[in-house]
Amino acid sequence: MFPVTGTAALVLAVVFGAAFGFLLHRGRVADYNTIVRQFLFQDFTVLKIMLTAIIVGGVGVFALVQAGHAQFHIKPADLLAITLGAALFGVGMVLYGYCPGTALAAIGGGSLHALVGALGMLLGGILYALSFDWVSANILPVGAMGKVQLTQVFGLGAPAIFIALIAIALGFFAILEMTARRRA
Repeated sequence: MFPVTGTAALVLAVVFGAAFGFLLHRGRVADYNTIVRQFLFQDFTVLKIMLTAIIVGGVGVFALVQAGHAQFHIKPADLLAITLGAALFGVGMVLYGYCPGTALAAIGGGSLHALVGALGMLLGGILYALSFDWVSANILPVGAMGKVQLTQVFGLGAPAIFIALIAIALGFFAILEMTARRRA
C-alpha cells in the first residue's frame, strides 16, 4: 500500500468532503431544526447518526491498524480539559444549533446564519490559541492520564470494547424507538 500525497490527496479530500457534506444533508443533521430538536429531546437523528459513525469509524480504523495500513496516534487524556472542552462545545452547539461539521455543510447549503456562527468558531479558536500557555499550565495537568486507550483503562481487548459499544448503541436505538412509538 502506498500513501496518497500531492494532487491526488487534494482531489480525494474534496471528493470525500463533498460526500460527507452530502451525507450530512441527506441525514438532515445540517438542518438547524434537527439539532435544536435533539436538545429538546424531540428528534434523536443526531444521536443515532453519531453513535453509528463512532462504531463504524472505530471498527474501520481498528481494521486498518490491524492490516498495517494505519497507526494509532494517541492523544493525552487530560480529564479536566476534556470535560471543560466538552461542556463548552455542548453549550456552543446548543446556542449555535450546529457542530463544526454540520455548520460547514449548512454553509455549503447556503445558510447565512451558519456562516455568521462560523466566524464565532474562528474567534473562539483564536482566543484558545492566545490563551494556550495559560491553559497548558493550569488546566491540562489536572486529571492528566497520559496517552491511554480504553483497552488499557478497562483491561479489555478492542473487540470486547467494540461489542460493548455496539450493545450500548443498539440499546439506545431500541429505547429511542420504543419512546417514539409511545409518543405517536
